[in-house]
Amino acid sequence: MRTLFLCILFSISGFISGQAQNITNPDKIELPVQKSNLNTIVFLNKPIPLESIKETDFLTTMVLQEDKDFDIRIFMDNSLANYLHQLDSSLSVDELIKKGNYQFSFYVDGKLIYQENLNPGAGSPESKKVKTTFRIPLISVKNEDSWGRYLWMRFYLGNNGIDALEPGNHIMKIEIRPYLKTGDLKTGNIIAKGEINLVIPEKKVSEQQTNVQPIRPNSGWKISDEKINTEKIKTLNKKIAENRFRDITGIVVVKNNKLLLEEYFSQSGRDSLQDTRSVGKSFASALTGIAIKDGYLKNEDQKISEFYEVKTFKNHSFRKDNVSIKNLLTMSSGFDGNDDNYDSPGNEENMYPTDNWVKFVLDLPMTENTAGKTWAYFTAGVVLAGDILDQSVPRGLENYAHQKLFNPLGINKYQWQYTPQHKVSMAGGLRMRALDFAKFGQVYKNNGTWNGKRIIDQNWIRKSFTNYFSDNKDFDGYGYLFWRKVYAVGNKKFEAFQSSGNGGNKIIIFTELPLVIVITARAYNKPYAHSQADMIVQDYLLPALIVNSNE
Repeated sequence: MRTLFLCILFSISGFISGQAQNITNPDKIELPVQKSNLNTIVFLNKPIPLESIKETDFLTTMVLQEDKDFDIRIFMDNSLANYLHQLDSSLSVDELIKKGNYQFSFYVDGKLIYQENLNPGAGSPESKKVKTTFRIPLISVKNEDSWGRYLWMRFYLGNNGIDALEPGNHIMKIEIRPYLKTGDLKTGNIIAKGEINLVIPEKKVSEQQTNVQPIRPNSGWKISDEKINTEKIKTLNKKIAENRFRDITGIVVVKNNKLLLEEYFSQSGRDSLQDTRSVGKSFASALTGIAIKDGYLKNEDQKISEFYEVKTFKNHSFRKDNVSIKNLLTMSSGFDGNDDNYDSPGNEENMYPTDNWVKFVLDLPMTENTAGKTWAYFTAGVVLAGDILDQSVPRGLENYAHQKLFNPLGINKYQWQYTPQHKVSMAGGLRMRALDFAKFGQVYKNNGTWNGKRIIDQNWIRKSFTNYFSDNKDFDGYGYLFWRKVYAVGNKKFEAFQSSGNGGNKIIIFTELPLVIVITARAYNKPYAHSQADMIVQDYLLPALIVNSNE
């Protein structure tokens, strides 16, 4: 009897233990190739269906070529949901996959180069509950739509992978762990790993491609005679020529109000009108300040209910009545709009197909967020700010911008994008020469003046270059449609405020250094666009311009 009791007890405890280990029933592991390679990442040079994979297909060495497929297949002994369950057994399966995913670590020659906690939205919920194996196309000749392809681009092009994998032979290792973020970040043990010898071919570039480009006459700027570290610029130009920095079209540097560097790439030139996307949002900020200075707006604290019959639009609430122009400029209006969330009703991609963008914004519901407190990138709100300007200034915003901003700066070549009502769109898309974008930046650097004439009120610039979200640790900060960014060179930090647009486009105004930097690029919707622009500034331009100087 005692033996029978112990057997029952052990059976019950084993059942309970098994229940604690797994929260879902994973797929059965039946294929011999998976059974013999559990917890392994294997490398392949073409897409191969799971049932057709043989161990002879596994690669140990590969020449990395961007016009050839590069696949990995992950073999695990459980599903992601169950790995996450081991990190927190109190959460339901749906809660687990909403708060966690895979953590990828990329090593080159034994050094950790990049680590990413994959966005919880990557991958389908069902696959995370049951799948014990999956494929990732790191490089796809057919450009397969895969989160893995973008993960690879973030590692390779956006986070120094391409520098670590310089021409020659390298060992690249990938490790995968489960992670869960319920407040604190929890990571589990390695659930799959693998390594491969990558052979990186050398790309040949000419001396002409790497040399610092001379500044041609008739730029409209005084030319600086200050010295720069030309070797740094040559190294940068070489990386652009080798396609290590991609889709860069122009770099302009102004120091002490004089043109110091002007270079163009990718068949672009001085007279090219650069499509800088959301860089144009900062022009809405400038024009709002000008309109307040001219008395066409009282101040940025005016409510949108002073300009619209808010009650006539959908989802009316007192919160909507009290949204201010300042809330729109700081992207903290409380509207249910977030361009970084595809499920957000106010995501800009939901606005563009509609026939009235202003109505789209005013129809949106409100969140519970207090206006002015919670930041979310909200393009549609800038469209609303632009419409308020358009109805407030004489003869409309397009004419006002020309008379009050572009004409005083000597900018006569530019193209707007328009709303369906053929009003200028402040969402972005303003095209202009790189040198003229530099003029806009220099006006801010000059505290609002150009050639001795005041264009923008100095107090407005102070407000624009204030960080209203210093408690938000996810980014450096945000002002009036300007991003705050802190660059580090050695042990020194340099604060800047910048206009920033899709593709890696930047107008960067340093607060303490006498520098304005413009970068124009076409890396639209590429995950490395902004990180490569930041690397160009931090690792090449700033060291070339300020190291060994008294700045």
